[in-house]
Amino acid sequence: MSYQSPIAPGVSFYEATLGERPVYAALPAATTADVVIIGGGFTGLQAAYHLAASGKDVVLIESARFGDGASGRNGGQLGTGQRAWVDELEGDFGRERARQLLAVAERAKAHLIDFAEAHGINADYRPGQISAAHKKGYVKDYRDHVRIMAEEYGYQGLSFLDRDALARKLGSTRYHGGTYDAATGHINPLKYVVGLARAAAVAGARLYENTRARSISSAGGKVTVTTDAGEIVAGRSLIACNAHIDGLEPVTSAHVMPIRSFIGATVPLGADSPVIPGGESVDDSRFVVRYFRKSADGRLLFGGREAYTSDNPTDISSHIRRQIAEIYPALKDVEISHGWGGSVGITLSRRPFVREVMANVTSIGGFSGHGVMLSNYCGKLYADHVLGGSDDLEAMRDLKVGPFPGGSRFRAPLLFLALTWFSLRDKF
Repeated sequence: MSYQSPIAPGVSFYEATLGERPVYAALPAATTADVVIIGGGFTGLQAAYHLAASGKDVVLIESARFGDGASGRNGGQLGTGQRAWVDELEGDFGRERARQLLAVAERAKAHLIDFAEAHGINADYRPGQISAAHKKGYVKDYRDHVRIMAEEYGYQGLSFLDRDALARKLGSTRYHGGTYDAATGHINPLKYVVGLARAAAVAGARLYENTRARSISSAGGKVTVTTDAGEIVAGRSLIACNAHIDGLEPVTSAHVMPIRSFIGATVPLGADSPVIPGGESVDDSRFVVRYFRKSADGRLLFGGREAYTSDNPTDISSHIRRQIAEIYPALKDVEISHGWGGSVGITLSRRPFVREVMANVTSIGGFSGHGVMLSNYCGKLYADHVLGGSDDLEAMRDLKVGPFPGGSRFRAPLLFLALTWFSLRDKF
């Protein structure tokens, strides 16, 4: 029987098809370390690997199992750049800063791919990503984006797709135009998490699953993390909980909020299926984005339904199937073999939250659906920061990320109203 995450609904296709994976014991007793990391996803495990490989004594704790959060359950798409397009970043920060942020993201992309190759992680990487406009009025923006990226930012991976070309790429006439990015791709995220944890353990990091951080404090140059097994005392700490901050630290809780996202996996569609014949990943222009791709064995993995509460729906598959049918009517009765969800950490500005929230304690999260490559890289950048400084981490730290309005009482209801309005706007 496949493992069921205690913090997320449904058994993912990744989990069900992974086979056996290492189990890491819970923290047995109080301990000390140079650095204590809270959170066993991409960010925490990358930081643990690089710190341990450089000789630091690292303890990492995870409340469930590694990859039970967004890192092991997401859509697997790398993307290019930050979540916002460069023209939006340029409007907020200026041309040079926008160039810097694009360069950081390109290094993040290369780091993920290079790390997997160096450590023998077979994460089913496949190249190619399509971005599709679901409204005709958005097509010009996509065409302009290709030109701006090439002429003003030197990025040559993008090409424009008119409606007919996009239909051939997708096997669907639902969209009006879009872009093809040949210089990015998609992965099986849980395979990457498992390989990353293995690399961190080999490097000497002390990794513990099923160990919840109950509190964190900083005083006298030391950080203390309290767990049920006792205290972990260290010189520094990284909070890498993302959507699962759960009130552990109030500054992060005010700036990073969870939303639920859901994915369904169909049965294999067969070699003659017209659906995404080139095997690319796809995202669209909705605010409540739909994202989909083919798995290595020919299934359609489709994500789209979101919920702005922590509730676990009893039926994931039927909602996902209806959304699939909007794009692929011939699949209106397709069998959904796996349906699952998880919490995604978002920020008000949809930019990563990187901040020292108390003395010697850095919190990183809030990748807002664009975290496969950025969260990995930010873990490495935190290690670089501890080991002597990181210009790239400083670039991420300086992003304008404000708190959600409403305080602890009204923050969630206000978010629900705002995101519901955006989801209605997607339809008209």
